Amino acid sequence: YQFYIKNECKLKIKTNAAWDGVSCWPAASEGEIVSVLCPLPLLKPESPPVLITRSCSVRGWSKPSVPYYEACYYEASEEDEDMEEEERNYFDTLKLMYSVGYGVSLAALLVAALVFCCFRKLLCTRNYIHLNLFVTFMLRSLAVFIKDSVLFADKSMDHCTVSTLRCKAAVTFFHFCVLSNFSWLLVEGLYLQTLLLFTFAQTRKLFWIYAPIGWGTPSVTVVIWALLKHQLDDEGCWDNLESRLWWIIKIPILLSILMNFVIFLNISRIIVQKTKATPMNQSETQLYRRLVRSTLLLIPLFGLHYVVFALFPEHVGVRPRLYFELVLGSFQGFIVALLYCFLNGEVSFHNKLKISAKRNPEDDEKMVV
Repeated sequence: YQFYIKNECKLKIKTNAAWDGVSCWPAASEGEIVSVLCPLPLLKPESPPVLITRSCSVRGWSKPSVPYYEACYYEASEEDEDMEEEERNYFDTLKLMYSVGYGVSLAALLVAALVFCCFRKLLCTRNYIHLNLFVTFMLRSLAVFIKDSVLFADKSMDHCTVSTLRCKAAVTFFHFCVLSNFSWLLVEGLYLQTLLLFTFAQTRKLFWIYAPIGWGTPSVTVVIWALLKHQLDDEGCWDNLESRLWWIIKIPILLSILMNFVIFLNISRIIVQKTKATPMNQSETQLYRRLVRSTLLLIPLFGLHYVVFALFPEHVGVRPRLYFELVLGSFQGFIVALLYCFLNGEVSFHNKLKISAKRNPEDDEKMVV
């Protein structure tokens, strides 16, 4: 019943109706007094309907004339209370787990980015792309913490109907960070495939071709989404995934995921063909073993685990989706930093000392990490 009333109230929000978590209050002019009935499911047994009044003032609605817990009556069964407690514990545990994941990822990525910046000889084109990817993972972690602090810090507030510039900005920044993250994951895939297909590609020029994809596409997409949101669907904190405008954000993410999946299959095909084409000496065998290992490492790098739920509607498999995308996804930045920085022999301090001062960073481009 409450779900129905709340949805009905959402349809009236465009006429300035307000939802207080229990009842829907119609639009009113300053000084007007409005009354609503106590919702039937909460009404005391064998009691006449109870009117609850509020007055409209310059500062907004006044407090109800009679608190709901006095005007209405609802005694939840032990089963209902257990279910509510279980659900509350579930979401608290989920939030704790992904907060730890994003915190660990943020710390690891920050260290990895400092390593690349401190050792200038490491900054070849491939590592420039890695560095931008690290930045997007860090921004994504920060965006999650900012969004949670703005939208969910006050548990008594219903963010579905509260509409402030602060919460809209937090959600907009979050979408930009997520889009940028997926865009640079796509850049990683495109770059690696280019190295395998074109042996003598000008890698420095490739970076300036891919950079607008990584940062430009998310910026344009979010600006278009925000303008349309403001004009056509300016309700709540802009975090409604049931809105049709959500597809403006979702379609680029889906395209990035699917394109990376195709690239992953194509890279695997190229490596298999190369290994079967001609007999190889020991050095070539070691090279392709490294390529095979790198291909397996593409799964966390390209974010291919998102393919599992990419095409399912948002309401399908909610709990598995939340654990898969929030909890496992929160550690993705840590895994990427671990594989492409901390476990990368090229980055280690002792190997760094052995690098010749005359070494050209472009010579490293054919080494697939």
